[in-house]
Amino acid sequence: VQLQASGGGLVQAGGFLRLSCGASRIMFSAYDMAWYRQAPGKERELVASITTGGGTTYENSVKGRFIIWRDNFQDAVYLQMNSLKPEDTAVYYCSTVERDLRRWGQGTLVTVSS
Repeated sequence: VQLQASGGGLVQAGGFLRLSCGASRIMFSAYDMAWYRQAPGKERELVASITTGGGTTYENSVKGRFIIWRDNFQDAVYLQMNSLKPEDTAVYYCSTVERDLRRWGQGTLVTVSS
């Protein structure tokens, strides 16, 4: 599988960004997808996930601010991030599990200034 994330950047607190992740070399619709993030000096954490059936889960701190969805025709997963806070600053990765291994895209940096 290849995962290509994009959409990161620098934004002021309260602003928004939309991350995109295109997948290739997999039957995308058959895979659960997720967004993770890793802030400097911290462990990588799950931000949001979406199942093949469209069920979603969110990390508590992003509930009500972030939305994950998928487009099985475009083989892509998205993360709309609203009301961004400085603590959302991190490298964001899209991810899936293929052949029992978690696979990662290259990450996209999100920086939220106060």
